[in-house]
Amino acid sequence: MSQKSILITGCSTGIGYDAAHGLRAAGWRVFATCRQQKDVDRLRAEGFESHLLDHQDTTSMEAAVAGVLAATGGTLDALFNNGAYGLVGPLEDVPTDGLRDLFESNFFGYHTLTRLVLPAMRAQGHGRILNCSSVLGFMAMRWRGPYVASKFALEGLSDVLRLEMSDAGIDVVLIEPGPIRTEFRRNAIAKFEQWVDWKASPRRAQYESELLDQLYKRQGKPDPFELGPEAVTKAVLKALTARRPRARYRITTPTHIMAIAKRLLPTRVQDWAIRKI
Repeated sequence: MSQKSILITGCSTGIGYDAAHGLRAAGWRVFATCRQQKDVDRLRAEGFESHLLDHQDTTSMEAAVAGVLAATGGTLDALFNNGAYGLVGPLEDVPTDGLRDLFESNFFGYHTLTRLVLPAMRAQGHGRILNCSSVLGFMAMRWRGPYVASKFALEGLSDVLRLEMSDAGIDVVLIEPGPIRTEFRRNAIAKFEQWVDWKASPRRAQYESELLDQLYKRQGKPDPFELGPEAVTKAVLKALTARRPRARYRITTPTHIMAIAKRLLPTRVQDWAIRKI
């Protein structure tokens, strides 16, 4: 039986980095990709077949896929779209260009990369597309509007793609983590500083009394429900090896609680509860 292959994005740290190591340990041939060359070089030093790939750069995606297919002889068993970032702040303070920039990475890049690998999967008659969503892909939360919007969109795209690819032997799966211990929150600060002019906001007093503390002072403080990235890797392995994978794999207690609340509670009650968080 030949070794199965997977292309993973966003492997410099966190979920992607752990998944690359976990899948390699499980016997997969892992193509671990990153946005920056220094991270590609580091992964190559760790023994990975690594390529430069940025979800916001079509040329880099085309080159990475071409390199992977050249290495495998034209086959690819799985794709894990994982790379993404968050932009926090009230939606009225987020310029449309900031929202568009985030969607290029979190949504359009996933679609572009998926389309690039589908011809190989169609030709071989099988494949699995795993898209990393979030608990915020089905439950809204204040001050995280851009990320929520991108993940809601990704959920819809994945659901439709799952239906459309069912006749081609290609499974499409959503991975839905809750709070995971990564650099994600710290990385969101740079995007906040790039796009949000909070001093000019009608909510300036709210920033000063609450929002800036949430963004800056709570960085690194443990969340009681937070899990390590290995929890996501475990779900990814299940999604890849199950004979008939589930449409969604939910990770962390908050994700399961929110899924139940979404199904059972009226919207107004959900809104009241979310505002208390």
